[in-house]
This record gives sequence, structure tokens and C-alpha cells, in this order.
Amino acid sequence: MSNSSAENADGKSIPGAFVFDAAMSDVAISEQKRPAFDWMDVLWLLLLAVLAVLPPVAEIHKQLTLLAIGVVQLSESWFLRKFPQRGRTYVVLLKIALATLLIDHTGELSINSSYWPVYFLPVVTAAEYFSPLATLLWTALASATYCSYLYPAIQEYEINAESYGLLAIRILFFFLAAMVVNRFVVENRRQIKRYQELAETLAETNRRLQQAQEEARRSERLAALGQMSAGLAHEIRNPLGVIKGSAEMLHQKLGESNPLAGELAGYISTETNRLGALVTRFLDFARPLHAELSPQEITPVLDRALHSVSLGGKDSRVRIERHYEPNLPLVPLDESLCEQAFVNLIQNAYDAMCGNGGTLTMTAQRASRSNRDGVEVRIADTGPGIPPELREQIFNPFVTTKEAGVGLGLSIVSKIVDGHHGTIRVENASENGQGAAFVLFFPLSPEAPA
Repeated sequence: MSNSSAENADGKSIPGAFVFDAAMSDVAISEQKRPAFDWMDVLWLLLLAVLAVLPPVAEIHKQLTLLAIGVVQLSESWFLRKFPQRGRTYVVLLKIALATLLIDHTGELSINSSYWPVYFLPVVTAAEYFSPLATLLWTALASATYCSYLYPAIQEYEINAESYGLLAIRILFFFLAAMVVNRFVVENRRQIKRYQELAETLAETNRRLQQAQEEARRSERLAALGQMSAGLAHEIRNPLGVIKGSAEMLHQKLGESNPLAGELAGYISTETNRLGALVTRFLDFARPLHAELSPQEITPVLDRALHSVSLGGKDSRVRIERHYEPNLPLVPLDESLCEQAFVNLIQNAYDAMCGNGGTLTMTAQRASRSNRDGVEVRIADTGPGIPPELREQIFNPFVTTKEAGVGLGLSIVSKIVDGHHGTIRVENASENGQGAAFVLFFPLSPEAPA
């Protein structure tokens, strides 16, 4: 303990004035939410209980103030949850007020109280929650509150220069402790931010890798199924030709003499034609895609596909909306293949709105995907939409939502888009989950992405 002293107006010496005889306790710092109650809280209560039995013991206000400090410390996490914006401010202000009240009841001369290190509590708390500048301001406020007891001391005693020096040392230690703790907290926040950014990057990379793996598996299934379908379709087409020719001959020879036989022969011919169309679609799916790309405007291809579907007698109650961005760049396209893909998607949209009418929205605009510039085409309808459980499989063969569908149309569309090194996805057409929207992206460069 220092031998520094102050003298009152009568020249009496007051031993221990501004004594710096206590070390600051270590303060736990955490950026995470504190649990409701743990062993650190027990330690807090134990330390405060020890302070409560130290002199002055007969001062009930000291014990009550220490109890209040313990309550504030234990309820700190509650303040932060209850008041997300102002909770930190309330906690620091309460600790400054309680620290001021404590030294007011723990010494004959408050500024000379042995409990003056209690101001480290609000200072360190501010350093834990606030920025460096705000921490300096809070430390200045705590120091000013502590120095407010200097005025009563000056009125009663004569303060020498050495005592002023000791007071300045105490204030400087407040600021030093605040800056050391705040520097650690700020660096900890930076590390947490780096880890969060790294975690987000890894999550995005994993998502893209999973998507690439799914696409690779789908491509393998499509390739295997294509080879099988090609061989099977060729084997089926020849017998179908014989059946169809035989049915037509029977219809010609027996149609007039035996109406029932003629009717049955007509059924055979009709179903044979349907099977032939199905075999043709199998062959279209299995046939290797050779896209001859050349720079083209994409909006005329969209309009031709829409016109082709309209000529097929589709529902006239469907309203068409076009939203084409002007001056779109030329895109490497195979016109015939792209028109086939657009026709399939537009037909699906008409079928989804069949009987109820609706709105078919066609959008073309500039876009960027995976650092590649291109044109995005969006074909959206107001039909019932696609169930979420089918969206990941809708481009696989034999997956369809139509009762009479085969499930090859969207597979062929996906194959055509892949041939243009683009992407296709399905999403909700509106926020309420109604309708389906197919979004196609065609890159400006014909090179495949890395």
C-alpha cells in the first residue's frame, strides 16, 4: 500500500489517499450468448460474497449494492435478449450507477474508497460490446463519474500534486484496460466473420458440387437410357409397320362387308400410329445431339415457337404477355433445336392451363451465370404448378405430371439446352406457389463452363 497522503484544512494527514493497492481481476469475454446459469455465475456470486464480508462489514448499503451488481451481471443475457438494440447500453449504465453507489458507501472519503476498481466492470463490459470509439466514450463517462467525487474532497481537504497524479494513473488504467479488451474483442469478431464467410463459401461450393454430381448422374442415366431406347425403338418400329399395313388392308377389304372388323381394324391403325409417334419421340431422345450454333436473335425464335403452338388450336382463353428487353445480344443458337425446346415448354404451359385459361408470360433479358454473360428466357404460366417433390426429377426421362404424358419432352428440352452449354431450372411462377416457370440461360460464349 502506498504511503501517499492528503492533508485537511487543519493540517491532519489522511493516510492512504488515492491508494493504488488492488489488482484488477480477469474479465471473461465472450461474443456468444451466455447460458442461463453456469459455473462462471457461481464464481461471480462467490467473489461478490467475499467482498461483502470484507470491511466495511457494518455498511448494509455496500452489501445491497454488491447484491445488485450480482443481479445485473446474472441478468445481462436477459437484457440483451429483451432489448436487442439498447440492452448493451442499459447494462453499462446500470454498472456505472452501481459502481458509483458502491464507492459512496465504502469509505469516509468516497474518491479514496478501496473499492474504486469496481469501475473496471462497466469499462470492460463496454469494451466487450461496443466499437473502439464507443468504448472510449463509455470509459470517459465512467471516469467522469468517478472523478465527480473529487469535488467534495476538495471542499474538505487540501489535495496535493502527488494525489492528483495517482488519480490520473487510475483513469489511465481504465482506458488501458478498455483498449486491451476491446482490441481482443474486435479481433475475435473479425475472425468470426472470416469463419462465417468461409463457411458460406464452402456451403455454396458444396451445393454446386452436389448439383454438378446430380447433373452428371442424370447425364449418365440419359446416355444409358438413350442407347437402350434407340435399339428398342428400331426393333419396335418394324413390327409396327407390318401391323399398320395389315390393319389398313383389312379395313379396305372388310370395311364394307363386315363393319365390326373394319372398326376394329381402324382401332388397330389408330393405336399403331400412336405407338409410332411414341417410338419417334424415343428416337429423338436417343439420337445424338449435333447443335450447329451460330449467332442469332432469340426473340424471333420464341415468337415462331409461340405461333406454331397457337396454330395447333390451343386454348384461346390463354392471354399472352411478352416482356423482351430491347437490344438483346446475339446468342449462339441452333434455331431448329431451340424452337423445338420452346415449343415443348409452351405446349406444356398451355396444357397446364387447359380448360381454365390463364396467362402465359414470356420474358427475355440479359443475365449472368457463373461469371458468364448471356440471355435468360423465362416461360411462366398460371396453372397448378409442379409439386415440389418432382422438381428435382422433372427433367429425368419418364417423369411427368400429365395423365397421358410419356415424360420425354422435358428430357429432350434439357438435352437441347445442354447442347447449347446453357442451364435450365423450374421454379414457382408467383410468390403464392401457383404456376410453373421454366428459366433457361443461353451463354454468349459457346464454350462450356469450367
